[in-house]
Amino acid sequence: MKIAFTTLGCKVNQYETQALREMFALRGFTVVPEDAPADVCVVNTCSVTNLSDRKSRQALRRFRRDNPGALVVAVGCYAQTGTEALSEMKEVDLIAGTNQKSLLPQLVERSLAERGKIRSEKKDTHGDKSKAGSRPLVQVMERQALVDFEDLGRIEAMEGRTRAYVKIQEGCDRFCSYCIIPYARGPVRSRSQEEILKEVRLLAERGYPEIVLTGINTALYGGEEAVKRGERIHSHLRDLMGKIEELPGDFRIRLGSLEPTVIDRDYVKELLVYERLCHHLHLSVQSGSDRILRAMNRRYSIGEYRGIVELLKNFDPHFGITTDIIVGFPGESDEDFEQSLQLAREVDFSRIHVFRYSRRKGTAADRMREQIPSPEKQRRSALLSQASRESARRFLMGNSGQIRKVILEEKDQKLGMFSGLTDNYIKVYVKEEALREEEALHRPKNVKLQEPFLDGMAGILI
Repeated sequence: MKIAFTTLGCKVNQYETQALREMFALRGFTVVPEDAPADVCVVNTCSVTNLSDRKSRQALRRFRRDNPGALVVAVGCYAQTGTEALSEMKEVDLIAGTNQKSLLPQLVERSLAERGKIRSEKKDTHGDKSKAGSRPLVQVMERQALVDFEDLGRIEAMEGRTRAYVKIQEGCDRFCSYCIIPYARGPVRSRSQEEILKEVRLLAERGYPEIVLTGINTALYGGEEAVKRGERIHSHLRDLMGKIEELPGDFRIRLGSLEPTVIDRDYVKELLVYERLCHHLHLSVQSGSDRILRAMNRRYSIGEYRGIVELLKNFDPHFGITTDIIVGFPGESDEDFEQSLQLAREVDFSRIHVFRYSRRKGTAADRMREQIPSPEKQRRSALLSQASRESARRFLMGNSGQIRKVILEEKDQKLGMFSGLTDNYIKVYVKEEALREEEALHRPKNVKLQEPFLDGMAGILI
C-alpha cells in the first residue's frame, strides 16, 4: 500500500509529516514522493492565511486528480478550523484535526477497510465519534478538548542529511487579534524534557549537524501553569538548552521563532550563554507602530523590541535577526506604516518576511473597522519589500571578512559551487574544485565571507 504526503506551512508541520511517514512505514505502508502514484494521499494543511487555506484545497484537488482511486486525507490546521468547508469537498475522504495525528494510521486503515481494500486491524479508535461510513470521515476535537501534548513518537530522520526538526511545544494562548492559530492548535502544551533529549541525542548520533527546536510558540515551552495563572513565563527553554549542552556530539542548535509577546531581554540573555546556540533568532515584530501593536494584542512596545535587538547585537554585532511585518492591518495609517519602514531602515534585519494583512473569520481583527483596501496593501508591501532588501544587503555587507561556521548542504552543478548556512543564517556559496562532495557536505567548516552573491554571500574555505 503506497502513501504520499504533501506539507504546507511551518516547521512544526514538516516535523509532524516526518513523524507520520515513520508511523505509516512501521505499519507496512510504502512512503512514496508526492508526485508518484499512491493509494493514500495525505495533505498536512496550513491555515495561517486565506492563501494557505486555498493552497491546502488546491493540494487536495491535485492529489485527487492525479490519483482518482486513492484515499485523500486532510490533516492539520485547516482541517481543524475549516472542517465544514473541507466536508463539502468531494475530493476529501478523511479529515483529522491537529490533535488527531497519532490516530491517523488507524483512521486510514479503517477507511480503506470500509472501501474493501484492506482488513481493518483495529476498529476501536479511542472514542472516535465520527459516523461510520460517512464521507468524509471526520475526526476533529473541540479546542477546549486539546489539553494534552500529542506524542507522535521519536523521529529518526528528516529529508536531507543536514537539518532535523524537534518539536518541543504545541499551542498558543496569546490570541493576537489577526491570528487563527490559537484556535487551530489549542492551548499551550509542552513535550516532556526526557523525550526531547532522547530525540535530540538520536538525531545527533545519526549525524545531523544542525537540530532546530520548534513549536507553535517555542518561547512558551514549559509555561502552561504560568499561562493559567497569568504570570511571567520563566525560561524553561533555558533549562532544556542546558541539558542539550551536555549531550555528546558535534551539532548546533537553532531555535524556532521566539515571540516578543512572551520573551524579554532577561529571557534572551539567559539563552545566550549556550555555545551550541546558533547566532540567529526569528523575532516577529509585526509592526513598527505601538498603536498598531496594541490593536494586534501583541503585548510589547517597539522600545522593548529594540531592547532585545540591542542586546543581541551587543552580544554579537553580526547576530542574524529575521522578522515578520504585516502591512495593511485595519486602521494602519500612513504614519503607522512609516514607523514600520523606519524600523526596517534602522535595524539590519537579515530578512524581513512581508505579509499583507489577511482577514481571518473568527478573529478580532476581522470585525475591526477601517479595513485597508487591497491596492494600498500592495503598495505598502512593495515599499517594505524594498526596505527589506536594503536591510538584508546592509547585514550581508557587515559580515564581509567574517569567519563563520558553515554547514554545506548541496552542490549546484551548474554553478560548480557548494552552498549552506552560517550559524547566523546567511546562505554561503563556496567554490572549491578540489573538495570532493562526500568530504564537503553536511559537516561544519570555517568559511571566510567575501561579498553578497545571489541570495547570500560568496565565501572561501580556510
